[in-house]
Amino acid sequence: METIAPDWPAPHTVHAYTTTRAGGVSEAPFHSFNLATHVGDRDQHVQQNRQRLITELALPDSPVWLDQVHGTDVVAADQISVGQCADAVFSWRSGKVCAVMTADCLPLLFCNRQGSVVAAAHAGWRGLAAGVIESTVEAMGVATADLLVWLGPAIGPEVFEVGDEVRREFVDHQIEAEQAFKSSSIEGRWLADLYQLARLRLARCGVAQIYGGDYCTYSDAEHFYSYRRDGETGRMASLIWIAPQ
Repeated sequence: METIAPDWPAPHTVHAYTTTRAGGVSEAPFHSFNLATHVGDRDQHVQQNRQRLITELALPDSPVWLDQVHGTDVVAADQISVGQCADAVFSWRSGKVCAVMTADCLPLLFCNRQGSVVAAAHAGWRGLAAGVIESTVEAMGVATADLLVWLGPAIGPEVFEVGDEVRREFVDHQIEAEQAFKSSSIEGRWLADLYQLARLRLARCGVAQIYGGDYCTYSDAEHFYSYRRDGETGRMASLIWIAPQ
């Protein structure tokens, strides 16, 4: 099992990781550390991978996985029911693991400088445009000047091609979003920078401490799942929690 630990100045009580596709038991096309039950993988393989995740990261509790729908709903980790539709989760309680799954969409991990609240959000372009970042920041209920955010592995700006309608969704909301789109070689198509779009939304919320944004899931098939690249594929997880004292 291989993981990525955020390079950010989070308090020592805040633990955070993103998984890669390596080190599990799933077979092709989900090879090998798929954590999603909804993609067509064998359930026993997913459960083995999830148990390995708990064991190797010494998780204080099993994550309750969200039914992610590219929306803006945010739930408290201690109030999640199995199969609940939401795209972000937060916790003020230690020992509750916040988790989201991705395979091109952007995972964001949040904490405050005091280490008293954490959150995880799933943001594809639809969720970003609809305001999942703003909803997550609001739900956390702390001063935005105290927030730290890490941008996990997502599809990179050199390969994420979108249409005019996607660009308009962002530019109509925030003119600065123009800088996150470059003309594609195909007329009416654009290369979109999810990382930059997220940074702009965070900055507008008053968040200045933003880290990560260094990976491309589409271009790195060895380490990452990519729905746009492969279609039928697995999912990585991004997790964050406050360590029990």
